[in-house]
Amino acid sequence: MYLISACLMGKNYKYNGGNNETAEVVEFVARAEAEGKTCMLVCPEIEVLGVPRIPVEITGGRAVNKEGKDVTEKFLLGTKKEWQKIEAKAKGEKIELAILKANSPSCGCDVIYDGTFTGKTVQGDGFFTKLLKEKGIKVITEKELCNEL
Repeated sequence: MYLISACLMGKNYKYNGGNNETAEVVEFVARAEAEGKTCMLVCPEIEVLGVPRIPVEITGGRAVNKEGKDVTEKFLLGTKKEWQKIEAKAKGEKIELAILKANSPSCGCDVIYDGTFTGKTVQGDGFFTKLLKEKGIKVITEKELCNEL
């Protein structure tokens, strides 16, 4: 089973109501499904924060929106709820890989925005990525997938 950030597949779940559709991810999912693999679209933010929403970045280990409001608890709740959905769908099936949105406060892997809302990045993982890594799941971003192809 593969976990895929829904925004990378064209779902309008991005903070501004848009998406981050990435042709390489769409092609990867099509190939995987043709081979009989299960691909599950995920978004730990959509249910708890909705769309549109105020942009959020991580600063000092906390999720803080552009207006300065701490929304860490919502991110933790969204992460927990998304993991519960994954467990229910996987039913013990091994999760081989997660392809998640680079730099995101939920899905960023190894690099995230620095909390200044200026496009600068720092080393770190988003809340959802941290959980997946704790569960032993390999996580890459769409950037890494594109570099591998």
